[in-house]
Amino acid sequence: MEEIPFVLPGPPERRSGGTLYSLRLVRELGAGGLPVRLVWLSDRFPFPRPEDARAAERVFAELPAGAPVVVDGLVLGALPELAARYRDRLRLVVLHHHPISLEPGLPPEIARSLFAAERTALACARQVIVTSSTTRDLLIREFRVPFARLAVAPPGTDPAAPAHGSQWNPPQLLSVGALVPRKDHLGLVRALAQLADRPFRLDIVGSTTVDPATTRTVVEAIASFGLGDRVRLLGEQMGEALEACYARADLFVSASRFEGYGMALAEALARGLPIVAVRAGAVPEVVPETAGILVEPGHPGALAAAIARLLRDPALQARLRAGALAARQRLAGWQETAHTVRRLLTLAARA
Repeated sequence: MEEIPFVLPGPPERRSGGTLYSLRLVRELGAGGLPVRLVWLSDRFPFPRPEDARAAERVFAELPAGAPVVVDGLVLGALPELAARYRDRLRLVVLHHHPISLEPGLPPEIARSLFAAERTALACARQVIVTSSTTRDLLIREFRVPFARLAVAPPGTDPAAPAHGSQWNPPQLLSVGALVPRKDHLGLVRALAQLADRPFRLDIVGSTTVDPATTRTVVEAIASFGLGDRVRLLGEQMGEALEACYARADLFVSASRFEGYGMALAEALARGLPIVAVRAGAVPEVVPETAGILVEPGHPGALAAAIARLLRDPALQARLRAGALAARQRLAGWQETAHTVRRLLTLAARA
């Protein structure tokens, strides 16, 4: 079988959940004997410049007729005309983490334009790979993607040692995700400001450079609420440094307003961390009631109340930790993810 290209928005150094998923998936597919190669495009998707669209066109034009190609949804969703031109010549497979048109904070006219573009592009795909049943159902309901063309391949989660934490003295909270509007770190800071009379510390791990305006807003909020000595922005962390952040945590918190899956949530479960999060997107699919407390989006008061319950209730802390340790036994491994995708791509290549 010829190499199957994975066309992704760059750069590879961007440690978003989507990039990490693709890199690990490609590695596992290669280890399993499926030849694949990474093709990196501009980091400006889903708002490409004309030269970015031309670069994507060149990639498609160089492929032989009938070749399968996996394209990230951020790329193809921004290039519906390209998808339409190549829908018959190539076997387009879309790797769709979540609809970008539903990203919170987009101006309505841009959201409508992206929605139409994504729907057109998805209609041109032979298959669409998603990371959760929630996203699958969303694409069926809102984007009219037929069930038969959808495959769910959740991210794998590597085994990890349970976090030792601080023994809740003082409680060490952890949040992982880039500082972008969807992750709503501002809402998390506002929630914690309501708990200023309680001891806690929070580490926020994630890029502070992807959206400088959001980062500035969060930094200003931390200062205005007087939380500068308790809330740390650690930036992107990888490897042992990221593992150390999980290891010293007692509680994982997330105010994200949408997750196509929630890899950081699964990583928290893998370490036996209780979770307080927003009930949004696929979060309820990942976090069982036995391992976390979920609140409705857009209500910092509810998030604060849930965190406060855990801070003052050792029995609840122990019960949710036990639930997280049990839930981690049910997390899929990366070999299962690769098996699902390998089967789909093999069929696509032979069709």
